[in-house]
Amino acid sequence: MLLINTNRMTPPIAPIGLDYVASAAAEAGLAVDVLDLCLCDDPAPALSDYFSRHSPRLVGLSFRNVDDCFWPSARSFVGDLRALVGDIRRISDARIVLGGVGFSIFGRQIVRETGADFGIRGDGEQALVALRRALDPSGRLADVPGLIYRPAGGDDLIANPPAWPDLLAVPARRDVLDNATYLRRGGQIGLETKRGCPRSCAYCADPLAKGPRPRLRSPGQVADEVQALLRQGVNILHTCDCEFNLPHDHALAVCAEMIGRGLGGKLRWYAYLAVTPFDAELADAMARAGCAGIDFTGDAASATMLASYAQPHRSEDLERSVRLCRRHGIATMVDLLLGGPGETPETARESIEFLKRIEPDCVGAALGLRVYPGTSASVQIAAMGAMETNPGIRRRYAGNVDLLQPTFYVSPALGPNPARLIRDLIGDDRRFFPPAEEACSAGGGGAAGDHNYNDNSALVAAIAAGARGAYWDILRKLHHR
Repeated sequence: MLLINTNRMTPPIAPIGLDYVASAAAEAGLAVDVLDLCLCDDPAPALSDYFSRHSPRLVGLSFRNVDDCFWPSARSFVGDLRALVGDIRRISDARIVLGGVGFSIFGRQIVRETGADFGIRGDGEQALVALRRALDPSGRLADVPGLIYRPAGGDDLIANPPAWPDLLAVPARRDVLDNATYLRRGGQIGLETKRGCPRSCAYCADPLAKGPRPRLRSPGQVADEVQALLRQGVNILHTCDCEFNLPHDHALAVCAEMIGRGLGGKLRWYAYLAVTPFDAELADAMARAGCAGIDFTGDAASATMLASYAQPHRSEDLERSVRLCRRHGIATMVDLLLGGPGETPETARESIEFLKRIEPDCVGAALGLRVYPGTSASVQIAAMGAMETNPGIRRRYAGNVDLLQPTFYVSPALGPNPARLIRDLIGDDRRFFPPAEEACSAGGGGAAGDHNYNDNSALVAAIAAGARGAYWDILRKLHHR
């Protein structure tokens, strides 16, 4: 079996899911090769060379990002995946299976779009092993969790229930990929302490991709993984949990295990957190366990917009969390999501002025809500009328609205140039990453003031010069110069 990392974004991000899945397949007794296209200068010769020497029966493609999730760049990666499937078809008769977080949101549609044989929605560690065994004469595709497939003699796709096993046990050895090279080229390596999210944020697809409830790893296994990465020289990590502090007690237990093993002084790590629950006990534990920075899902400070996004916290909770981080020496980023349903110049001003007052280290002022199917925001926007004629829908493709393609909503109440409005509200406050002008060309980021990480030349240059850490932490240091 061959597993391929398809993500070629720069700076390169180590494919943590592929690392886990490949290790699990090997531990199950399967012969596994990994081809990491992100670390290849030219994927075509690498593919040709591999298939000239090997004839795998099954090829798995890891698809982490459907697009860059940023307006106005709105860059889709589905076309690249379709082309890669075609390239493999021309040189191999192997069956092709797709997986990954991005894939799981749009599973059926991506299988159709790319012509792949299979897809796995949800966790891949157990499901991929089950698929490989189901391809034997006595196997049954209907028994593979999360599998999307075509029945014999048919074109319609069947989707088995998502692969979200109750027990989350993934290999902690992290020795399949060249993580040290990723650290050198990309600045950070991922780590999971759990999967799934119990929240119901109006816009978020994480519960659709990872499940609607947290499935926890044991703190001991998490610490084992940290130690395995430290032995490889990897000492800067970023948790890939939806929110590290949900549940609060598990976050405390993970920190306690790392502190007990003396790991806090050996590494720096960053995390995404919900604004609540967060208290002095957790802030202190995270700092002693080596946490250098927290990115809070703030979304807004306006009560109107917090309700629109179905956020349970209030502006005073956000202020308290920022203050706790400052007290414990943890750098703080707050992500604002501007332009969702109900946003007006007044609500945007309220959020921005509040963030200026509470003074986090940096603020991401993202403009435009990425519309994902199956979210309450998509239902709310669809109820406004046909998306094709909705004045708030922003896209760079023609024809009917297709949510697989990058599709965004920006409240029409923000006027004809909402990015300029937001930039004017921010003014010269250099703690903010302002939205790019809508007139910019499609593609990745480039300036230190732009926190679109995809192909961000300023970020790539800073990493090449030795900067390490969460991308927002690197960029805010550049931006503050």
